[in-house]
Amino acid sequence: MTAYVSAFDFFSIGVGPSSSHTVGPMRAARDFVGRLTAGGALHRVARVTGILYGSLGATGIGHGTPDAVVAGLCGLSPETCEPDDVRSAWTDFPAGDGLLLDGAHEIAFEKTDIVFESRTRLPGHPNAMTLIATDGAGETVSEETYYSVGGGFIRREGEDAAVETAAMPFDYADAAELLDLCDEHGLMIADVARNNEMALRSEQEIAAGLDRIWDAMAACVDAGLHAEGVLPGMLRVKRRAGAIREQLEESESSGAREMPGEWLGAFALAVNEENAAGGRVVTAPTNGAAGILPAVAMYWWRFLAGAGLGSGNAVTPHGELVGSALFGFGSSPAEAAQEADEADITEANRRRGIRRFLLTATALGSLFKANASISGAEGGCQAEVGSACAMAAGGLTAVMGGTNRQIENAAEIAMEHHLGLTCDPIGGLVQIPCIERNAIAASTAVTAARLALRGDGEHYVSLDAVVETMRQTGLDMSTKYKETSEGGLAVNVIEC
Repeated sequence: MTAYVSAFDFFSIGVGPSSSHTVGPMRAARDFVGRLTAGGALHRVARVTGILYGSLGATGIGHGTPDAVVAGLCGLSPETCEPDDVRSAWTDFPAGDGLLLDGAHEIAFEKTDIVFESRTRLPGHPNAMTLIATDGAGETVSEETYYSVGGGFIRREGEDAAVETAAMPFDYADAAELLDLCDEHGLMIADVARNNEMALRSEQEIAAGLDRIWDAMAACVDAGLHAEGVLPGMLRVKRRAGAIREQLEESESSGAREMPGEWLGAFALAVNEENAAGGRVVTAPTNGAAGILPAVAMYWWRFLAGAGLGSGNAVTPHGELVGSALFGFGSSPAEAAQEADEADITEANRRRGIRRFLLTATALGSLFKANASISGAEGGCQAEVGSACAMAAGGLTAVMGGTNRQIENAAEIAMEHHLGLTCDPIGGLVQIPCIERNAIAASTAVTAARLALRGDGEHYVSLDAVVETMRQTGLDMSTKYKETSEGGLAVNVIEC
């Protein structure tokens, strides 16, 4: 079975603050109601009880899990819902009101129908929830257990994770096989991903879909850069991205030239502040790590896209341009070189670069999901921020003209230096240390790409070795350091 996961599963447009605690549970609840409707049993339901186990129970309130479950029961989808409709679905539920299942069938509901069982861990995954629908006599109509396995992906008990599957033209199980495929067919990593995506949809649909993902990422950056105030929750964390933007703009208007790295950090803070506020965000590959890829991509877009190879002109090891005009410059190496040398690179060319960035990141991220984990509850923050940093480093290396082995090297460098990173959010909120951690990891991704581009792609530690090390480290890591807020900073910093 191929490791490849579609970019449109990996980068899903949803809401904050957590892909595993908000997006996943909302999808699970929506799936549960959908099955009741499809089976003709919805009209029999008088009440629904939701039981949140393990990490979902421990940090569910801080992550908005009960709100997400209620929103999903009402038929809301994270891709299309209004974030405001999710934030208060359970928290502000009016006592004595009924709940409209799937927006159509009213049942009795109380806030206590969502039960928190933080000390009970189901064997399938640390993020587990059971939904039970009963009739007027209290008899069970339907009962399902779901696992939120990271990145918004869910798995129903007895089924594989719900992702798009098809016969892929380029199957690979690990990074070594991916590089061999690229060598055999004279392709870049992004083109392997593009060809696999074309087993599911047309090339035009792929380009349009990736553009939608980027537009949502860019909108999230912009929203965060222009927001102010305090984030929700007991920590009363003040937003900083907007103030940093104002400082940088004021400095630049006075003639100073700020380091692009200052903007890089601001971009990452902006996204994760929006995520913490429950706003519209793209899982990349999770919400807790959602600021890294958009920040690095925006850094390339604004500061590097017009600088020669930084324009995203990807070539094979044989010097031939690959891909169609939707994903690479022009139709020949000569045309590519001419466009890359232009001082003002067009937005169309920037978009081609972003598509290659996202496809490269998808091909790499698929390796972490298949062979280790992207779930903080399963592998600690190394699984979330570490994976995102590696994906961003590889994507940046690709659009900076790096070879496949330089791309793999960049991902390896980025992940290697996140091994052992714990997940210990204070108060169960995706705020401290999560927001700053994304800014630091974005900087690490850029550094990893620069180091890889200065080398020839040869290196001692392979990406596969680092992925396996991350998997083993996650297994060895104590559960109190894996998203439960029972260790680390979460217990050594007083909540004010």
